[in-house]
Amino acid sequence: MELFANTEVVIGQDELVEKVANGKKLRVKFGVDPTRPDLTFGHLVVFNKLKQFQDAGHEAILLIGDYTARIGDPSGRSELRPELTEEEVNQNAETYLDQAFRILDQAKTTVRRNSEWFSKMSFADSLNLTRKMTVARMLERDDFKNRFESNQPISMVEFMYPLIQGYDSVILESDVEIGGSDQLFNMLVGRTLQKDMEMAPQSVLTMPLLVGLDGNRKMSKSYDNYIAFNDTPKDIFGKIMSISDDAMSEFYRLLLNSSEADICEFKKLHPMETKKKLAFELTAKFYDLDTAQKELDEFSSVFSKGMIPEEMPSFSRKQLNLEKYSILNIMDSTGIFKSKGEIRRLIIQGGVKLNGERLEDPEYLVPKKAGMNDQIIKAGKKIFIKITE
Repeated sequence: MELFANTEVVIGQDELVEKVANGKKLRVKFGVDPTRPDLTFGHLVVFNKLKQFQDAGHEAILLIGDYTARIGDPSGRSELRPELTEEEVNQNAETYLDQAFRILDQAKTTVRRNSEWFSKMSFADSLNLTRKMTVARMLERDDFKNRFESNQPISMVEFMYPLIQGYDSVILESDVEIGGSDQLFNMLVGRTLQKDMEMAPQSVLTMPLLVGLDGNRKMSKSYDNYIAFNDTPKDIFGKIMSISDDAMSEFYRLLLNSSEADICEFKKLHPMETKKKLAFELTAKFYDLDTAQKELDEFSSVFSKGMIPEEMPSFSRKQLNLEKYSILNIMDSTGIFKSKGEIRRLIIQGGVKLNGERLEDPEYLVPKKAGMNDQIIKAGKKIFIKITE
């Protein structure tokens, strides 16, 4: 079944196939916690699946976890998340909807917030909900188990999170819940609670976790290794061009729903051309073809032909306010680089040019030039900095 494409784990597959065969219009739930203003391409993997169900005629339910966001999802965490205010959560929730409807059909999407029911629950209701799960079962979760064994604190409110997410499924009477593979435990709690309340249990579909820009951990706002729905076209294109060659197939498959046959064809191209095509398609997905073409042309002229981009960070000498205007100090004071050590290595290795001339001395003093106020520093292949008087 096409609806199972790109999934990692499917629980309740036979039940789901039977419902579809009988013509049932499924209630498909995807929950997002508005912990920060941005949705990421990690979310896009699941949004694509929700859109697939939507296009097949099923009801797409986008659950805004404005209540759960104030707890913080402990999945994959080694520490308690910081608490957000109600105002912060509400502001983030509004931006989430604007971004989500760049993928989903707004007219066919049901939007719910779990504060609708949790804000009305009494303390007694909460206590009764906790009866549905044991501490031993909670400690089956890898993140809780690891923290417990390493004597790291686990708060009681974190134990509540899977129950709260699961109870959302009870209220929404969901037939299917979709999410990242790190959400499997939470989604299975929803299935358990539905069974306990003599409801038809939801099927659970997990999607693979998209690797982040660091090429190591999952793409996440918490790790600051993400591409956001709201990134500028230049940032989307540039960030895609920065991913590893090994990650390209995964990005094609999960973000563009490319078939294995198409991916095999892409692999026949030079890796740079394959990545440009990927960056073009994803930029066009969030903007338009003309904008994507502009970014492709800009990238090709700057990075393939060594030309200087039209836009770059600009700093004046007065703004930098340095005692010694060495190339090392100037680059460090821009705040673009992680450390002076990183800059020093880059210069010594020949990776820095000033006005087209390669520098090898980190202590080189950058002079003022008569009749030429703007000086261009190029660091590596992608970073350009303008220094003005």
